[in-house]
Amino acid sequence: MKIFVIGAGQVGFTIVDALHAHHEITVLDTEPSRLRAISERYDVATFEGDGTSQRDLAAAGIKTADLVIACTSRDEANLVAGMFSRREAKHATTVIRTSNVEYVELWHAGQLDVDFVVSSELETAHAISRIIGVPAARQTDVFAEGQVQIVEFDVTEGASPAIAGLPLRRAEVPDDSKVAAIIRGDDLSFPGGDDEIHPGDRIVVIGSPQAAQAWSTLLAPKGASVRDVVIFGGGRVGTAIARVLLDQGIGVRVIEASREQARRVAESLPKASVYNATGIDPDFLERERIGQAQAAIFAMKDDAKNLYAASLVEVHGVPFTVGIAHEPISVEAFEHAGIDVSVNPRAVTAEEIIRFAHDPRTRQVSMLEGNQYEVLDVTTRPTSSYAGQRFRDMPIRGALIGALVRNGTAIFPHGDDVLEAGDRVILFTRSADAQRVVEAL
Repeated sequence: MKIFVIGAGQVGFTIVDALHAHHEITVLDTEPSRLRAISERYDVATFEGDGTSQRDLAAAGIKTADLVIACTSRDEANLVAGMFSRREAKHATTVIRTSNVEYVELWHAGQLDVDFVVSSELETAHAISRIIGVPAARQTDVFAEGQVQIVEFDVTEGASPAIAGLPLRRAEVPDDSKVAAIIRGDDLSFPGGDDEIHPGDRIVVIGSPQAAQAWSTLLAPKGASVRDVVIFGGGRVGTAIARVLLDQGIGVRVIEASREQARRVAESLPKASVYNATGIDPDFLERERIGQAQAAIFAMKDDAKNLYAASLVEVHGVPFTVGIAHEPISVEAFEHAGIDVSVNPRAVTAEEIIRFAHDPRTRQVSMLEGNQYEVLDVTTRPTSSYAGQRFRDMPIRGALIGALVRNGTAIFPHGDDVLEAGDRVILFTRSADAQRVVEAL
């Protein structure tokens, strides 16, 4: 596939990193230093130019593109680039990135002339809502219209002896779930019945949402469902997170330093409690009993402020913290400092965009462990050699099928179950093997 990427920032860089091995990619940006950084690392074509210039787009060869991705940091530039691309590359799929939920609403209303719009705010909000739903999770995503959940857990010393230290065939593995992978240090294995889970491991589980909750209880027995959340920062991202959590029936308190912004948040989210405060005043934290919240989310624009505020609320007793890391390096810094989960909005946005470059049968993609591994939702071809085979007999190497969707219903297969043509399979694999595995199906 010929892919044309407009924007060589963090999102564009992540997209190129995930797709360069299997696609012909051209990257356009106005900054030579960004283009140089990409071209020195990847075998891709680069072009210095403006995505809002129809002349530059044409000169860079956009006419032959199969997929156009406009992912600069400027919403309006992405919108203009997307509309110009529709004229220049008439047969290409056009995807634009936005940080404004209003553009998504306009697209749904048919008022934007692009094929798809991906919102950084909404992707981040949904990612965090899934994490809040499974407090012990390091990362989680949902597939098959919410019927299948993929969860990455760190196994700690507090894990139940019913699951840790036993061969999986003897362990009390929750129904409708499967351990897709065990990550031990730098090694990943696709486990069998004789393999064991130990403290210090990281595991990937595919199962029903109920099974995900059961795994959370087994691996973190003191964990509980979260019903009271404090959000630090009432900007676009913080407001989007608050709206999604309120829709799920979770109580939300928002702390916003700007008086005017706090007023806007209070008006737009009448069910939330909104405070005009910095959130880093110990007297305020004590007076408003912030430490009694079950979880705190740090969505301010400054990573350093998010880190400092997280440290304060942990001292005051908040048991679970989620940090929005705007810079990639902050993800590691947050985790070293004790923030339970870090979310990079640019990374989750890139992950959503990447799926458009996969085989058309791929309905969803989730990236794990710095894009080293993928979970894919792929429809089985009628001509697939695996159709009609029992799962225990399938010679698929380097992948594990954790669930399938048949006639709209999720099934968590056992060894004697048979794969049928047209089944949607939810599988886990290394990113380097993803194309080979999809082609096999």
